[in-house]
Amino acid sequence: MVRFAAFLAASLAGATGAAAETIDVKYYGKLDLAPFVCTDVTRSSFINRACYDKSKQFMVVQLRSIYYPYCELSAATFEAFLGAPSMGQYYNANIKGSGSDGPFDCRTHRAPTY
Repeated sequence: MVRFAAFLAASLAGATGAAAETIDVKYYGKLDLAPFVCTDVTRSSFINRACYDKSKQFMVVQLRSIYYPYCELSAATFEAFLGAPSMGQYYNANIKGSGSDGPFDCRTHRAPTY
């Protein structure tokens, strides 16, 4: 657990606030990243960035050049995602779904408003 905490701290050290940055999120629309903490991902072949708003349990993840939203995603799930040995495998097994059956799909979970 201590190793994981150290890894997570190192990962979050590269995290940045995203003040004054607006992105276009598929299925959601324009989103100001000011309330989010964003982490640039360099160790995945298709995940480029993950941004999370803990107060609203809302994550947007950039897969290649497209941002996707995930609703009602706990902080523990976000931290496990960032700390997973393979972020892509964790994402595919625990976050992504097909269509509206995904465990955090914003079409079937409460989508926050900003």
